[in-house]
Amino acid sequence: MLEVVELECVRGDRRLISGLSFSLQQGELMHLHGHNGSGKTTLMRTICGLIRQSSGEILWRGEASRKLGEDFTRDLTYIGHKNGIKEDLNGVENLQLNCRLAGLPVARDRAWEVLEEMGLRGHEDLPARVLSQGQKRRVTLARLLLSKAPLWVLDEPFTALDSAAVDFLQSIISDHVEQGGMVILTTHQQVSLTRGQVRQLRLGWKEDGDV
Repeated sequence: MLEVVELECVRGDRRLISGLSFSLQQGELMHLHGHNGSGKTTLMRTICGLIRQSSGEILWRGEASRKLGEDFTRDLTYIGHKNGIKEDLNGVENLQLNCRLAGLPVARDRAWEVLEEMGLRGHEDLPARVLSQGQKRRVTLARLLLSKAPLWVLDEPFTALDSAAVDFLQSIISDHVEQGGMVILTTHQQVSLTRGQVRQLRLGWKEDGDV
């Protein structure tokens, strides 16, 4: 279980988040939303340990995530709104590199298979600089097909994807949740995944039913 307790985040002279508390259980998806500048990306990066909070606690299975160190990061897959790939490397090389950095080495043959599943057949060995934005995003998201981490934190994962890729990514995320995984995501796009029985967390204002 993930717990956020009385979290406060300050960037520069702005207090973006104050007194925020929530928990996320196995098999739950949380849709994080709010206006631009409300602190969505800051919250996600803070949960992942990339930004230090001003005060408050982030607990993973009852223990402070920062004290857990690698034991926490092994349980986490974070994909930011930027692709984070190297333009001179091809899709296979980028996927292998990102997986290695995440402590999840993948064989070259398996990387080819995963990129094909992501709809990149015929583009796997092209340098990233010649790929479209949608293709680059697929390279980045391919890591989800290999991830064994229970907690996924996804910042605008549907950006630049066509409708077929959006549907496929939604199925990947849904399968992860159905298997007991946890997901926090933000998206500006209207997708079926964020409707129905999902947790809603709005930053920047309060309405009835908000977390």
